Amino acid sequence: MHDADARGAHRLQGEGPADEPSAAVRAGTNLDTATFVKRSWIAALVLVALSGGAFVVVRQRGVAVESVVVARRDLEHRVVAIGRVLSPSKVSVSATTPGLVVAVGAALGQHVKAGDLLVQIDDAEARASLAQAKASVVSAQARVAQLRHVGAIVANEGLAQARANLDKAEADYARADKLVASGGLPAADLESAHRALDVARAQKNASQAQQVAAAPAGADSRVVLAALMQAEAQKSAAEVRLSQTRILAGEASTVLARMVEPGDVVQPGRNLLTLAVDGDELLSFQADERNLASLSLGQSAVASADAYPNETFPAEVAYIAPSIDPQRGTVEVRLRVPKPPAYLRPDMTVSIDLLLARKPGALVVASEAVRGAATKAPWVLAIVDGKAVKKTVRLGITGEGSTEILDGLAETEQLVLPGSAEVPTGRRVRPTRRDP
Repeated sequence: MHDADARGAHRLQGEGPADEPSAAVRAGTNLDTATFVKRSWIAALVLVALSGGAFVVVRQRGVAVESVVVARRDLEHRVVAIGRVLSPSKVSVSATTPGLVVAVGAALGQHVKAGDLLVQIDDAEARASLAQAKASVVSAQARVAQLRHVGAIVANEGLAQARANLDKAEADYARADKLVASGGLPAADLESAHRALDVARAQKNASQAQQVAAAPAGADSRVVLAALMQAEAQKSAAEVRLSQTRILAGEASTVLARMVEPGDVVQPGRNLLTLAVDGDELLSFQADERNLASLSLGQSAVASADAYPNETFPAEVAYIAPSIDPQRGTVEVRLRVPKPPAYLRPDMTVSIDLLLARKPGALVVASEAVRGAATKAPWVLAIVDGKAVKKTVRLGITGEGSTEILDGLAETEQLVLPGSAEVPTGRRVRPTRRDP
């Protein structure tokens, strides 16, 4: 009871409710808050000052970048591509004359030489036709010889006799004319002498014409010579028909397919054999048209078949296509393989390493340091007196990861590599050299 009165009296003295802080407590709290705010502002100002100083220091030191050095070394421009082994030239062998096949001289997979017998067709009829044609030629030749020797002699002798008969007839007519004029002969004898003279003249003209015809350029000569030419043409045709019964290999080849057997009756145009003609093995690949200016016949390459990756063989450029594939922007290049390995097969996939150019002691940089390399004005960001400076360069050949500099840079210059930081021209930089 006394405790309650005491608590009531304490409240009546102005201390307020029991859960409210006193004035002194409130004053202390406000003082702490002000101090905290003031100290925070001071800390912020110090931080800003430190940051600004650090920025100034960093700016004076420069932007950290990765760099490479311009150096001299041997450089090779190579094209590495995937290609294929071209299939060899294939030839289809067919008959040009009908007949019965009596022999096949080539087995599947066999290698044949030029002139080897592939297929023999029955030639009995062709041989008989040739024999007949030869006989016709002999007969025509005999007629020509007869005309040139016997016929010419006969014609000459006949003309001489006709001329003699004409001379006699003319003399008889002249004598008869005198006798009739003198009355020594009747007029009927003169008419008989005149008729004999006409006959002698006609015989002389006929003999003269026969002599002309029997001459080398005469009509009879042309007739027998034409007959001889016709007989010889028939003989040649018979020889061709006989040769068509023997189908021979035109070039050294390998038999890929055989579709005929002895006893078959073949017709013209029917495919009997398929041959792969011997020749240099060729590799084909598509080169980027940007390398066209560097490509030339005879350039050396090293190739390997994907099936035998540990074995390589030499090749050389033998053909460059005259046109560009507009869809892919490439040009076909074919390589000749002087000594093809035994395992090389048509349509095999091969890897090709073609050497386009070699420059000993070239001034080179890392290709990634060249900016705008595909444009007309390539450039680099060089480090001059600790600052980034843009320099236009002239490029040469390109090797694996390196590019030749023909003009615009000197040996030992440092270049800023892109990607490390965006560095504007004139900015101070802190280069970190990358090992080549």
